[in-house]
Amino acid sequence: MIHAQKLNFNGRGSINFIGNRALQRFTRRVSSNKNHPLIAGSLLLVVLLWGGNNAGTKWLVHEWPPVFTGMTRFLFAGLLLFLILRFTPLLGRFPALSPDQRRQLWLRGGLGLAAYTIVFCWALRLTAASHVALYIGASPIWALLVEQRPQKNWGSLRRYGAALLAVSGVLVLFWPALQNSSFNLAGECCGLGSSLLWANYNHQSRILARTIHGVEVAANAMWMSGVWLLPVAAVELYQRGLHLDASHVGIQTLAILFGGVVPYALWNSALRHWQTSRVMLFNNFIPISTTVWAHYALGEPITPTFCTAMVLIVAGVAIGQLDWARIFKEPESF
Repeated sequence: MIHAQKLNFNGRGSINFIGNRALQRFTRRVSSNKNHPLIAGSLLLVVLLWGGNNAGTKWLVHEWPPVFTGMTRFLFAGLLLFLILRFTPLLGRFPALSPDQRRQLWLRGGLGLAAYTIVFCWALRLTAASHVALYIGASPIWALLVEQRPQKNWGSLRRYGAALLAVSGVLVLFWPALQNSSFNLAGECCGLGSSLLWANYNHQSRILARTIHGVEVAANAMWMSGVWLLPVAAVELYQRGLHLDASHVGIQTLAILFGGVVPYALWNSALRHWQTSRVMLFNNFIPISTTVWAHYALGEPITPTFCTAMVLIVAGVAIGQLDWARIFKEPESF
């Protein structure tokens, strides 16, 4: 889904999202325990918006070149945020970036996000939006496996057991494509590839966030990825052309605003008052939201295969992300 492109991680694995002073009044109101339902409601709105964003992108890439669709979205959203950072105080004041920091942003942020965008958009072109969202939903598991080597304790066993559940869900999604020629194996491979590339982008973002503020990483990574994608998008346009009409331009504009700036601002507000792991649990609802949007807006069927895979992947991600040591008040060791 093209929402992740505007997030980054700090050195401890926490996630920082874009917020602005327009939401300060909201964040002050939700600081007390009695306003927990308001925070939860805002996160459910974010899930709804991101699901609609995924379904809208699926509809766009049916007619528009996939890479061009992702390139224009990131380029305009990134430039908008960059201009806000540079010429207004809405998101705060930040020191100038050094040449080395800019180089790292181009390579780790922009290039990593560009690679993810190519595979993600083609996955949406070739297979169901619900499948792609479910693959992306499994990305935290791949990050866990990269960051933490196997150890002789219950925590490691839990993480690798969760990975096994997620992989089982991926295999369930793949199985019809392997057995039936009417399923697009290339689309499922792109979906899995986008999940791995999304995990890689998050890893690179954590490295960048050690020395660069999260808002700057998000804004620069977006417009830089758009620049990286320009040559590929130009080739697509030359080969396929572009059908411009009010409906396509309108959906793309809505995706930039309501698939980007608004949900990330709300998500950031929730992160100020809730633990990151608690907020991230809402990420598991995005495949469900995408499925509902795609079913009613695009007519995509909800199959038993998808439901089985969703149970396995969501269970794997939940088991891998929950802080079981804090829940059971016991250390995760043998």
